[in-house]
Amino acid sequence: MDGEDWVKYVTERFLAFVNTPKEERKQARSSKKSMREDWATRWFGQIALSVRIWANNRKRGGEHAGD
Repeated sequence: MDGEDWVKYVTERFLAFVNTPKEERKQARSSKKSMREDWATRWFGQIALSVRIWANNRKRGGEHAGD
């Protein structure tokens, strides 16, 4: 992509942003935010979930497969 194409792309994106009503941008941002996974899942995947479940079981004194 040469410089001219890049300037055209950025200009189109900017104009689309400016021409979109503020409330519509807010609504799109909030709906996108609500669909995001929490930070632990995004950063660590299912490992964070499994550690959380394991820690809760140990905390409550639940049964362990290792006992």
